[in-house]
Order: sequence, then structure tokens, then C-alpha cells
Amino acid sequence: MKRGLLLIDRGSRENEVKDELELICQRVKEKGNYEFSNYCFLEVIPPFIEEGIKKALTSEIDSLTIVPYFLYPGKKIKAAVNEAIKFQAKTDVKFVVSKPMTMHKTMINLVDNRVTTSLETNGIKIAKKNVDVLIIGHGSKDPNAQLSIKYVVDGLRSTYRNVSHCFLEIEQPNILQGVLKCEKENPQVLVIVFYFLHEGAHVKRDIYEDLNPVLEKSKLNKVLITKHIGTDEKMIDLIIERAKEVENAI
Repeated sequence: MKRGLLLIDRGSRENEVKDELELICQRVKEKGNYEFSNYCFLEVIPPFIEEGIKKALTSEIDSLTIVPYFLYPGKKIKAAVNEAIKFQAKTDVKFVVSKPMTMHKTMINLVDNRVTTSLETNGIKIAKKNVDVLIIGHGSKDPNAQLSIKYVVDGLRSTYRNVSHCFLEIEQPNILQGVLKCEKENPQVLVIVFYFLHEGAHVKRDIYEDLNPVLEKSKLNKVLITKHIGTDEKMIDLIIERAKEVENAI
């Protein structure tokens, strides 16, 4: 059976996002042995879902695995899946839809890797049990989004001295509240993790607009900021794993 895979991303105007998605799709194709692997966007800019589906169907594939490339469950995922499934009636290619990139142990490992790399890169050699971690997520109106990031926080608690989270927008605690809470714990080292899939506008600018003024006024001794979590080999593996979960059921 010849398989294809289509990532559905929310969408961004930043060129770095397309570059990252192209790299991810190429690695997924190679590592997962797919005949076709590409991406499309739910909103913001093309290629939109209809274009992504049509392009996939020009390939010689028997099945198409649709992967919602989102960190949180919610309305955006439902909209993406519903839009994609509309095209099933127009083709004999079998569509299957995977779970998003959420509530999986790989997400815990990804954050842990980002913290480890940041400590090593900055030459800080202290036990993880003496390190504090603050995870900054986007924020969502969907209550399940809180569950997703708390899953990661809870999964890291046994490794680090303190692990907490905050949000860029929509939800609380916000970035100011998150940093102040960390400051009260008087950490030896605080590692801030950007819990975002892409180097989009939020990672490049928006977070720093809120974060930098807070850090400038804080009394924190040592603060490190990691890369976002999307461009990591473990994320490639997670995409393939999510895809296989539904492919094996065909």
C-alpha cells in the first residue's frame, strides 16, 4: 500500500514556519517511508486544506494520513479535520486522521531535551534537581489546552526543583505572573521553555515584548531561554507514531 501524509498546521506568515514544515515533511517522508508528505494551513495563508488535499491526491497513493499539527486539542483541530474529511467522498483514497501532538510522553522528553541542551550550551553543570523550569505556552479558550500543558509540567516535576507554566495570551497565569512566581522560589537557575511548534511571530517577537521587561526588573540570578520545540528529531518520530496509530487500524 502506498501511503501519503498531510500535516495540517494553523498557519503563519513567517517564512521560517514554511521552512520548518518543509524540513519536517521531508524527514517524515524519509523516515516513515511515505510516497508523499506535505503540509497545508487551516488559515492565515495558503496552501490551504483544499489545495493540500488536491496535491496529495495527484500522487499515486492508496491512503492519506491527515495529521493535525497542533499542540492543544480544541476548535481549531475540529475545524481542520472537518474541512479535510469533506474531500473523502470525492476520492477512492482512504483518509485516516491522527491525534494531534498532545498528551504524549514525547512532549515531556522534548521539553526535557530543550532544558538539557540549554544548560550544556551555557556551560552550567548543576544537577537537574537544582534547576527551575518555566514553560510558556500560547493559551487557548479550550479547557483541554490547560490539561495538555499541565501533562508536560507534571511529567517533569520529579526531574527538576520546580516546574511551572504560564501563557502568552488568553489564559492565566500570564508571563508576568509566571515569572514572579518563579522569582519567589529564588532559583539558582531558571530555564524558560518556549512551548511552541514554530519560530513564528509569537516566538520571534510577541513573547519577548512581555518577557524582557519582566526579566529586566526581576531579581533572578540566572535565566536561560530555550529554542521552541518543533524542530526536533523527536517531533519527527512523534508525527510518525501518531500516523501509525491510525494506519495500523486500516
